[in-house]
Amino acid sequence: MAATLSKMERLSGRTAIGVLMGRGRWSQTLHLRCCCLMDNGLEVSRLMVSVPKKYFKRAVRRNLLKRRMREAYRLNKELAGPAGCDILFVYNSPEILPYADICEEVTALMRRIGEQRTAK
Repeated sequence: MAATLSKMERLSGRTAIGVLMGRGRWSQTLHLRCCCLMDNGLEVSRLMVSVPKKYFKRAVRRNLLKRRMREAYRLNKELAGPAGCDILFVYNSPEILPYADICEEVTALMRRIGEQRTAK
């Protein structure tokens, strides 16, 4: 699997996001929440990243955290198992974490997703 994040791998569209939020399973770490829908019916896994304006009023800081979460996912996406799931990461902390900490938490969530997929 290539370590890129193409346009097909980005979750977009009101209906797809609504299905994910309605039927997905939530899990969390200390600073991140994750919603995952196991079978999206596609050949690729899709990702959506969110940083609430409630914690970071300036777009520059929100974009920094989004970039860090996407990069951590891009490097560890094979941990989620075979392709075909929709994933939403929500940053839930009022402080800006360094990339190493974000990568560690994203990796932990990806491992959980992989374990849930192999358990079924």
